[in-house]
Amino acid sequence: MFKKLFYLKLFFLLLCEVSLAQQTILTDSNLPIMVILTDIDPDTNMPYDIPDEPKVLATMQLIYRPDGTRNYLTDITNDAFLNYDGRIGIELRGSSSQVLEKKPYGFTTLLEDDDSNNNVSLLGMPSENDWILNSLAYDPSMVRDYLSYTLSSNMGNYAPRVRYIEVIVNDDYKGVYILTEKIKRDSDRVNLKKIADFDNTSPQVTGGYIVKADKINGEDEVAWTMPNYGGWETNFLHHYPKTEDITDQQADYIENMFYDLAAQTNPVNISLTDGYPSIIDIPSFLDFMIMAEFASNPDAYQFSTYFHKDRAGKLRAGPIWDYNLSFGNDLFVFGFDRSFYDVWQFEFENTGAKFWKDLFQEESFNCYITKRWLELTAINQPLNYFTISNQIDEYFDLLAESQVRELQRWPSEDGWPTVADQEENIIAMKVWIENRINWMNNNIGSSDNCEDVSVPSLVISKIHYHPQDDGDYLSEELEFIEITNNSNQNISLTGYYIRELGVSYQFPANTSILSNQKIYLSSDASVFENYYGFTPFDVFTRNLSNSSYKIILSDAFGNTIDEVSYADSDPWPEAADGSGSYLKLVDLNLDNSLATNWIASAETLSIENILNELQQLFVYPNPIKDIITIQLNSLKNESLKFRIYNLLGQSVGDFELTSNNLQLDLSHLSNGIYYYNIKNKGEVIARNKIIKK
Repeated sequence: MFKKLFYLKLFFLLLCEVSLAQQTILTDSNLPIMVILTDIDPDTNMPYDIPDEPKVLATMQLIYRPDGTRNYLTDITNDAFLNYDGRIGIELRGSSSQVLEKKPYGFTTLLEDDDSNNNVSLLGMPSENDWILNSLAYDPSMVRDYLSYTLSSNMGNYAPRVRYIEVIVNDDYKGVYILTEKIKRDSDRVNLKKIADFDNTSPQVTGGYIVKADKINGEDEVAWTMPNYGGWETNFLHHYPKTEDITDQQADYIENMFYDLAAQTNPVNISLTDGYPSIIDIPSFLDFMIMAEFASNPDAYQFSTYFHKDRAGKLRAGPIWDYNLSFGNDLFVFGFDRSFYDVWQFEFENTGAKFWKDLFQEESFNCYITKRWLELTAINQPLNYFTISNQIDEYFDLLAESQVRELQRWPSEDGWPTVADQEENIIAMKVWIENRINWMNNNIGSSDNCEDVSVPSLVISKIHYHPQDDGDYLSEELEFIEITNNSNQNISLTGYYIRELGVSYQFPANTSILSNQKIYLSSDASVFENYYGFTPFDVFTRNLSNSSYKIILSDAFGNTIDEVSYADSDPWPEAADGSGSYLKLVDLNLDNSLATNWIASAETLSIENILNELQQLFVYPNPIKDIITIQLNSLKNESLKFRIYNLLGQSVGDFELTSNNLQLDLSHLSNGIYYYNIKNKGEVIARNKIIKK
């Protein structure tokens, strides 16, 4: 208690000093204000300096008025305007950026015990505990990282979320920073399955992983190297699991995947079974290369280049990171000038592993990257010049007043980049972007051979994303996705996969779906068979989100075959959210991207079109007292079997359905819950619950 009171008094003392010392630079702002006070060093009676590592403890307040009005330093005593008020551990981060007087930081939000992580939402970003304070190093425009991450996100990829803020550390106004999500495995960041140290055999060993091509800092260790066309090596490092946590089997698995990629791109192998399309998620590689090349990032491919892979999923490129040297900007103070608008970075500067250039030059990949580039630069699209120009103007206006304070704190020095040149730099940046778009348009390639790709009539027709627990069966075990072949043609499924992170599934090679057939992908094959009465087609990895998820069924090159983005709220049927029903598409010929074309259904599942052949089957009443009626509108001269069983799975009655209207006396059964199934030629065609009262 004494310690807590001591720090509280110290905090208010320092607060007064901060307010007095900083009022000439920062008293209020249109941006959120972050105030950090490190703990007192007992040897000096002064706040701890913030080292490169390890983290030092501190208290942090984040001032933000949620209605969007101005933020005042005096709001630090008003809980209503504190987006965060608590403990953190903080350290310096970065490499070349640490050379500058204005330092970048990394911090972890902590609970009051100063040890446990505290997952919190900062400025509306999803809850987490690891954060970055990007110091805008070497970027006079103040917008390059912010713009790049936003563009990548607008393209449909995960990129670190960002917010501009102003920062005070230990009574020292530090200027404008970008509060940034740290790249890590998290359902709201890089959404991967957690891998444990005992996950050393397939399929567990297949993910999730985050690795990066990068330089080494501090205690980093190189995991493996790969040659590049520049004549040197590219270092690959483990990011998740960390070097000290990854097992030998896991390290071998992910390393071999990269060597396999290199082997299938030179000489090129485009087989859907064992070529590079079977290894990588092509859309993520397309978008990563487009962003790297569009920004002409001279460090792309060699440094700060991330990859990730989910369990049972494909290798993916991204998220993007470190784009302060881009759009014509470089480390000019050190004599570097490499971000030109008329070069391909994969063959000009830090070229990275050879597979980047090999992919770009492969005919099919080049066709798709050209197609994607033309889509993204079309009118109103993320990489259209006018779209980007307007975004930059918005950032410039947002930073107008804080840029003055930034310059006051960090005045111009000969040869060093400062925000004194912001307006001039942004004007030059816009000219550069226009030139870059024109150059890429003239040099990227042709999309003629992949513009009108025919995709089959496969329809996502049922989704059970949040089943109800039922006896010994758990909700997550009962999930399924139904896919229907809405055509009269058999369709090969080789190379097809579910593309969006969250659920992983790749159809096995040489499998197919028959005309008008429906197949089920389940979360647990044995539970599915026991509960629903027939064997699913296959099992997906991980689980469907109970709130919202985008199911994208794609071919091997990423062409979308079908796509459904469901949600657990209106206008989607809310009865499918944990109440026992599943989502059912009303008609296979309707647009299944529209919530209005889905209903919540508790109908019995069936395979093929057996129930259609029977036309209609009715089992009633339910609940029952003594007599149950089974009515069939058409029997087609087939003998059907009806079995009723208790919650233990024990049969309590077997009957042969020899007429179209059969009444069964179940008065001998005790009141309770029972299940029945109906078999046709040994195949379960219907299953449901009966309640006897």
